[in-house]
Amino acid sequence: MVDDGRMLADVARYLVCPVCGADLEMADRGLHCQAGHAFDIARQGYANLLPGNARPGTADTPEMVRARGEFLGAGHFTALADRLARDVSRADPSFVVDAGAGTGYYLSRILDRSPAAAGLALDISKHAARRAAKAHPRAGAIVADLWRPLPLRNGAADTVVNVFAPRNAAEFHRVLRDDGLLFTVTPSPGHLGSLVEPLGLLSVDRRKTERTDAALAGYFKLDSRENIEAEAVLTHDEVTTLVGMGPSAHHVPVEQLRERLVRLPDPLPVPMSFVLSGYRRLE
Repeated sequence: MVDDGRMLADVARYLVCPVCGADLEMADRGLHCQAGHAFDIARQGYANLLPGNARPGTADTPEMVRARGEFLGAGHFTALADRLARDVSRADPSFVVDAGAGTGYYLSRILDRSPAAAGLALDISKHAARRAAKAHPRAGAIVADLWRPLPLRNGAADTVVNVFAPRNAAEFHRVLRDDGLLFTVTPSPGHLGSLVEPLGLLSVDRRKTERTDAALAGYFKLDSRENIEAEAVLTHDEVTTLVGMGPSAHHVPVEQLRERLVRLPDPLPVPMSFVLSGYRRLE
């Protein structure tokens, strides 16, 4: 059993109250601000800092979180995780924020590569936060909405990481220190290409990278970019898990997915294609 708040202890000093913006402190197995707002730390070790009027929307379901944990745990995205961890470690960070962290898989790899750093996993899914709270001994996890003001102090982070998640340029800029770095990972148009049409999956916008740069313009400038191409030979069960952990899980029912998979070879090669971009904060 996770000791309540053990993982949050190292990062609590960076947090602010989502209601009034005052600094948060840990006390009595919870987070408190001077205005009297209090937030319990769940027994799994995470804190829910969503304002009372927030709605989880399309947050990851328990099934999606289980699928992501299983697929990533099998090592299919290891090359991507290692390259991201390598790039982040070069900046020698002391505090890394993973915005849209999911299970905390990428943050864990980053902290392994950056032994002096603490990390914070942000995700709107409480099911993901439960997993992320246990991902690494130097990481804490909170439930937060990336489209709202983040419950973090101005200039708190050395690095923000954003992997397959929404990007709030203004908030990322605010919570980063003056010379802070933002790393994003987005799928390229070739990602899962052989599966998209036969399985009816969501396709990647061919201008995805261009649109990402445009969304961050005015707050960040491009510092580095790397295309990562790989291939995995997956069984039908592994493909089902892969689809189940991403946005297509909301659009293709499992029964329908399995019916379509019957027409494909088992196992089959699946292309993995990503764009890893580094951005430097503008003054």
